Amino acid sequence: MISIVDYGLGNIEAIANIYRRLDIPVAIASDAQALASAERIVLPGVGAFDWAMSRLEASGMRQTLDRLVLQDRKPVIGICVGMQMLARRSDEGTSTGLGWIDADVRLFDDARFTGPTHLPHMGWNDVRPAANQPLFAGLESDARFYFLHSYFIEPHDPSDILATADYGGSFCCAVRRGNVMGVQFHPEKSHQWGIRLLKNFAEL
Repeated sequence: MISIVDYGLGNIEAIANIYRRLDIPVAIASDAQALASAERIVLPGVGAFDWAMSRLEASGMRQTLDRLVLQDRKPVIGICVGMQMLARRSDEGTSTGLGWIDADVRLFDDARFTGPTHLPHMGWNDVRPAANQPLFAGLESDARFYFLHSYFIEPHDPSDILATADYGGSFCCAVRRGNVMGVQFHPEKSHQWGIRLLKNFAEL
């Protein structure tokens, strides 16, 4: 069973509908009891880092999430701000992140841009996955994903970088450390490429 964490933020129904169309069992978990039976976890997110962390803490699911991910080693994927929450901290606020990835979340350096549009990074972009990554199986070339963000994750260990993209220079757009994964882009808005990525996650 794939459980989507519903703490009031993220495109929850869009993700759930993709899994339903793929005939993959999915549930939306809005409390610790519903989350407890998860075999795989999707942590969506939109908006500001501090607001997302405060909503997650208020949901009562934080302790169950930590147990499932850190002790039971259930696969988890964070999406957009959900990925940024995997890090230890963010330039966007003062809250402490989940700390499942040894990383910081950084604001794009505005001086890197030469065009009229700077932030947010919004729209379609090519993604370059690292070699032999099951999450990106079938997406090794010509895959495009939809982005909407002004901050990006910066892992301290380069081996945690799962994929990169370019916006005023190369940046990390996907991470993985063991059972913990995250993508900055929105697979639920990325047509066939996003559907394939969510299917890949369900099959890990």
